[in-house]
Amino acid sequence: MAKRPSTVFVCQECGSQSPKWLGRCADCGAWNSLVEERAPSEDAGGGAAGAHRYAPAGASGGARLYSDIEIEQHARISTGIDEFDRVLGGGVVPGSLVLLGGEPGIGKSTLLLQAAANMARTAGAVLYSSGEESEHQIKSRGERLAVGRAPLYLLAETCLERILEEIARIRPALVIIDSVQTVFSLKFQSVPGSIGQVREAATQLLFTAKGQNIPTFLVGHITKDGSLAGPKALEHVVDTVLYFEGERHHSHRVVRAVKNRFGASSELGVFEMTSTGLRPVPNPSQMFLAERPVNAPGSAVLCSVEGSRPILVEVQALVSSSTYGNARRMASGIDQQRLTLLLAVLEKRAGLNLIGDDVFVNIAGGVTVDEPASDLGVVAAIASSVRNRVIPATTAMFGEVGLAGEVRGITQATLRVREAAQMGFRRCIMPAANIDPDARLKGSRSEEANIDPDACLPPSRQGRSGEPRPGSPGPQAVGGGSEGGGCELIGVRTVGEALDALLE
Repeated sequence: MAKRPSTVFVCQECGSQSPKWLGRCADCGAWNSLVEERAPSEDAGGGAAGAHRYAPAGASGGARLYSDIEIEQHARISTGIDEFDRVLGGGVVPGSLVLLGGEPGIGKSTLLLQAAANMARTAGAVLYSSGEESEHQIKSRGERLAVGRAPLYLLAETCLERILEEIARIRPALVIIDSVQTVFSLKFQSVPGSIGQVREAATQLLFTAKGQNIPTFLVGHITKDGSLAGPKALEHVVDTVLYFEGERHHSHRVVRAVKNRFGASSELGVFEMTSTGLRPVPNPSQMFLAERPVNAPGSAVLCSVEGSRPILVEVQALVSSSTYGNARRMASGIDQQRLTLLLAVLEKRAGLNLIGDDVFVNIAGGVTVDEPASDLGVVAAIASSVRNRVIPATTAMFGEVGLAGEVRGITQATLRVREAAQMGFRRCIMPAANIDPDARLKGSRSEEANIDPDACLPPSRQGRSGEPRPGSPGPQAVGGGSEGGGCELIGVRTVGEALDALLE
């Protein structure tokens, strides 16, 4: 007779276990996070039987020599959505486990249902299992997305064992679980969404995906602070972690890769939410700058790079006299602590008096920018608002600002300049280290960071610019731009030089 399961207390933050309740987790320090659960019996999850349960299908009986293993070539499967394929690294890898997280109502289910319908038409049967909607509700949404008669199987189920049975019966080309927090296993007595249940569901689905070579998507909930709900081990188990971001009051959405074993991390895909579903946006720079005000103080255009994609976004700043005892500093789209640091640099190194002023900074369109190269755009927008001077509409910028007021060189400068030129910008304010061929000897990060003017041209004009390579900091003409004009590169070494060039 099997031993009766014992009671354990599991931390809902880190997954550690304790034989008795504790007010504070001994491992992660979280307060009031231990929840009582009944551990599975030895027959259900321990011993040799339990260990065999965690062996993936098709696994070899022992270790094999590295040189004896042949690589299995599997072509990626396209989702039929170009922006989604870009984030995944060119399509879905067979046998991969992908976790997609995002706020409620942001469009996770819509995106995956569109991808499921496209892949069902090209790759074969697709199983869409939902624990949050009925089959009729999913089909109602599918009619709006024009799913049609694709071989898409719908399953309204939360029992893990039942889902695995359907996967074995249908043998689909793709599996979608919406969401992993609603799935529970009969082997555990805890409620769905608990640490043990989420870990068990992810582990079993991982072994099914790897053993049967079926790509699987898991939808994950997020917590109040924006992190994925459930144990941190969930993010370690999966092959790819994607975050679906966006403001509910804006139509565009962003899918960002934070982990990808089969592609570049930090890759980004942009979508627009319409009445017929999510529409890919091939040129996000044009969309983010479409409503940019002309001749408005406090507005600056920043050249940002997400993964391998350059994107131009607008940085807006508003500085006004404070009516309260303490001045307020508010940021949307950038890190609040980074804003505080840049304000201190402006006061100390640029001579701006901001002690009694409220400062508000926003990345227009609800975009989040978290790279150091955004510093110069934020500083320029704030200074423009303080001095009530307009930054020319055809000027873009990028660069990292240090505590000494210096403008440091950054990576992928050529991509940024090329994007600005193709969008019609005539000037680009950037770190001098990125356009000075001798900057490597003066302390720049690498020789590869220097700009090749010819590389900034559109492909049709490369090799025909006739422009000399810039040899020193200062204005340097570089042929380019979609209209055939030149993009003037202006290298700056300090914040003061940058503000003089921008607000002259």
